[in-house]
Amino acid sequence: MPGTFEPLPGGGASVALDDVEISIIRSLAVQLLELIGPGPAEDTPADPLAELFAEGPSEPPSDPVLKRLFPDAYSDPEQTPGNPHEAAEQRAHSAEFRRYTENDLRAGKRENALAVINALNALTADEGGLAVLELTPAESRRWLGALNDLRLAIGSRLEITDEDDTDDFYRLPDEDPRKPMVMAYLWLGGLQETLVSTLMP
Repeated sequence: MPGTFEPLPGGGASVALDDVEISIIRSLAVQLLELIGPGPAEDTPADPLAELFAEGPSEPPSDPVLKRLFPDAYSDPEQTPGNPHEAAEQRAHSAEFRRYTENDLRAGKRENALAVINALNALTADEGGLAVLELTPAESRRWLGALNDLRLAIGSRLEITDEDDTDDFYRLPDEDPRKPMVMAYLWLGGLQETLVSTLMP
């Protein structure tokens, strides 16, 4: 899957994608949307203020992917608090922070995933089966956020905690059931890296 982002004159980025690549990204973005779930005011769309003032959850998600996408703000996974009082204080701060920020974070991730899906749905392939996606700088940033979330989600399922962990994945045999997910993870990483480079001055 050789598609890489290239800068556009005047800003933004473009990438040529084939049908398979478009299908993979769209499918992953749809799955991400389903995982993140609807907004808190989904049942009361007639009240525009309901979501604005709705409080979010105070406990971290149980799903490991959502935990990766919405980590605690006041805890260091590499460091255990020195005493029970400090641990309880960290949990309280994290719960308070999560209550007032997670809804907005989820909304932003939903918007990014939807932007990806809508952009892919608008593409038309040429006779060779390739479609050229062109993004404005603002759209590029939305795509960058979505690509990062997709890689975090896949990395969580693969139990990748460090980028160095990916070295072994390059040597996976074809019959390994993780191989398709690994290939998608590595490919999305290449897309993400080249998209970042187009946003650099």
